Amino acid sequence: MAVTDPIADYLTRIRNAQGAGHKIVEIPSSKMKKAITEILYDQGYILKYKFQEVENMQDVIKIALKYDPITKVPVIRKLGRISKPGLRKYSRSTDIPRTLNGLGISIVSTSKGVMTGRQAEKENVGGEVVCYVY
Repeated sequence: MAVTDPIADYLTRIRNAQGAGHKIVEIPSSKMKKAITEILYDQGYILKYKFQEVENMQDVIKIALKYDPITKVPVIRKLGRISKPGLRKYSRSTDIPRTLNGLGISIVSTSKGVMTGRQAEKENVGGEVVCYVY
């Protein structure tokens, strides 16, 4: 079955793995997903990640999910898609939405690459608001 929205599929796989209490989740790879994974790692939402090349198949991203050591609650509380294939959402650098009043991050696809909303504001570039994480 072909996935019509690979980014929504990526976010859903992470949500489902956390809900089931898995330590590692495997996701089919793409440039956009790799960029989002690197942002999640840099912002401290995941433990580790590995880009794995598979012969005769699509490459895979392995993500080690992060949980609170005491309560075992996932670090990522919410993960949501903003811009969808049927309804794209674009923002100027001055209008990028704040997630949870600045406590979360929004991920923006700009002409200078995929970055957090805060980075996009600093670099004064707008773009497609892909998703939010907190």
